[in-house]
Amino acid sequence: MTNPPAAAGPAGVNPTAPVGPDRILLGLNSFGDVGVFPDGHPVPHAEVLRQLLEQAELADEVGLHAFGAGEHHRRDFAVSAPEVFLAAAAARTKNIRLGSAVTVLSSDDPIRVFERFATVDAISNGRAEVMLGRGSFIESFPLFGFDLADYEVLFEEKLELFDKVRAQEPVHWEGRTRPAIKGLSVYPPLEHHLLPVWIGVGGTPESVLRCAEYGYPLILAIIGGQPRSFAPLADLYREAMAKYGHPMQQLATHSPGHIAATDEEAREELFPHWIAMRNRLGAERGWGPGSRGEFDAMCTPEGALYVGSPETVAAKIALLKKNLGVDRFDLKYSNGTLPHAAMMRSIELYGTEVAPRVAALLAKASPLN
Repeated sequence: MTNPPAAAGPAGVNPTAPVGPDRILLGLNSFGDVGVFPDGHPVPHAEVLRQLLEQAELADEVGLHAFGAGEHHRRDFAVSAPEVFLAAAAARTKNIRLGSAVTVLSSDDPIRVFERFATVDAISNGRAEVMLGRGSFIESFPLFGFDLADYEVLFEEKLELFDKVRAQEPVHWEGRTRPAIKGLSVYPPLEHHLLPVWIGVGGTPESVLRCAEYGYPLILAIIGGQPRSFAPLADLYREAMAKYGHPMQQLATHSPGHIAATDEEAREELFPHWIAMRNRLGAERGWGPGSRGEFDAMCTPEGALYVGSPETVAAKIALLKKNLGVDRFDLKYSNGTLPHAAMMRSIELYGTEVAPRVAALLAKASPLN
């Protein structure tokens, strides 16, 4: 894999270059979780998408780095076409980077994925990025006519093809999962740079090594356990990038959370929505029921939920930077049926109060001070 990383864009900055030991970029992720009205009826998907646009606008206004919309094909999530949503968000924002979280490449066409994100990049004036992955759900496979028996080969071949398309040169490729391509070009090209591409990983060394082979930035989904336990995967990524001779790219993590004025308020506001979602998904996957004890343990400084006051969440992000050395942290701020108003307040606090506190904590801990 010889493609260079995303080059400097219109602002002259490589958007995926490491940010250094005393800084961390803060982003947001949402799947467009479907909420409920006070009478218990679900909010229509169309309304959820309109609310999601308001959330992206607010994230831009409060100065956050990135906003990602994740692809799903389920009743409980409204985003099935992230690029369409991102194009609308591009027209209503000015500075924030816009990406997927993730695009399920295994059940999509790599050429169409590139074309759609190249379009978002044009509309946003160079702010698009794509996060590729296999996703945590399998609904897209039967929906689009793919066999789960081909789970591995589909992702491997489609990632290889996407990498060739991203180079913005005539494509020569052949494999098992689609007809060969012989010297065809893909449009539209990006104006000033290559499309920034992330690989989303759930926690397997094999996926980390695949990401490093391509020289792409890596984002680890940490939704359970202790973030510090992912340090070996972070180290493996850095070692593999060096082994393959790639310039180091950003390493990021993604975790759920919620911010309110106090720790107690944040926990009480989130818990009923978290436990309902936890048990719904757990029933699908054969997990036992969740509990308040499990939730509270995940909210501690060593847990995977970033829930609490701005001070608490900022300290937890600073600890993440210390333990894993990550360049970026994406907060999955939508959690089941958590109301739109609560999410808007969480976004506002994340940008206006958490971000400056994190910056101050990292500056204080810097060896240069």
